[in-house]
Amino acid sequence: MLSMNNLSNRRVVLKSRPVGVPQAVHFGFDDVPVPELGQGEFLVANRYLSVEPAMRGWVNDAPNYSPPVPIGDVMRSFAAGEVIASRHPDWKEGDRVAGLFGWQRFAVSNGANVTRRIEETDLPLSAALGVLGLNGVTAYFALLEVGQPAPGNTVVVSTASGAVGSCVGQIAKIKGCRTVGIAGGAAKVDQCLREFGYDAAIDYRSSHLDDELARTCPDGVDVYYDNTSGPISDAVLQRLNVGARVVICGTAAVQNWSPWPQGPRVERHLLVKRARMQGFLVFDYQKRYGEAVQQLADWLRSGRLVYREHVLEGFETAPDAIAMLYRGENTGKLLIRVD
Repeated sequence: MLSMNNLSNRRVVLKSRPVGVPQAVHFGFDDVPVPELGQGEFLVANRYLSVEPAMRGWVNDAPNYSPPVPIGDVMRSFAAGEVIASRHPDWKEGDRVAGLFGWQRFAVSNGANVTRRIEETDLPLSAALGVLGLNGVTAYFALLEVGQPAPGNTVVVSTASGAVGSCVGQIAKIKGCRTVGIAGGAAKVDQCLREFGYDAAIDYRSSHLDDELARTCPDGVDVYYDNTSGPISDAVLQRLNVGARVVICGTAAVQNWSPWPQGPRVERHLLVKRARMQGFLVFDYQKRYGEAVQQLADWLRSGRLVYREHVLEGFETAPDAIAMLYRGENTGKLLIRVD
């Protein structure tokens, strides 16, 4: 068994409480000894750390689906790595795992924070945090279970080139839908069209959004996959068809929920169009993750699904990573490779 003696754990910790998008100044580093494993525990060496839009909500002191990360604690995050020591009967050295292990080099676990054992040894480990991780699983269940796309439907996706949005668009195409992506900047619009196969794409930064939606969705919108809220969603809601489904997956356009922001009201759109708007949290589908991962992996192997990653090198890149994500500077699923 690997001895924990002289193993030092580099960690990224929350240094102060942000309001809105966390910046580099809110984080710090520390180094602590790796504790000896107790019975029923195993040690994971993290290889990749994930950067998610949801991490903004995890550090803000505002109502959310999970309590905020305490000041001084390791930044909460998903990570992928391998078991390098074990005193747990179900986990052995060499097992590849993904879980809520935090922004740190090593994580001691009893299995409770493991999201899954990574069985796809023919596919990159990093994919377990993106297209085969929470991003892909979110796209899969939110679109298919909540959005319920039917062949011939028009599906509109905001942040369409992102880790979730790009997957949503491709799954919708696989299901026979017409897809329209909304993204920021000419490069991301081009990425939607060339890499992810959208039928049309809109640059919300340079276009008159109402006119572009009328042009690209002449027959209205049947499914809107909403990753942003805000003005983009206000424009899309005006184009809803009777019986449309709106999937609320993210609210990236809203910088602060206190005080509660004021804006156009959605009720009349939903009433007149008999449309449905429903929120989605991937954790509600935890018992079915395997079903989604298996299908997503099959689509990857067959070439029907593609993905892009943006990998930052080393721990020093971590403090600014969430802010970078919200600045829209990433060109794929944002990851940190552990140095």
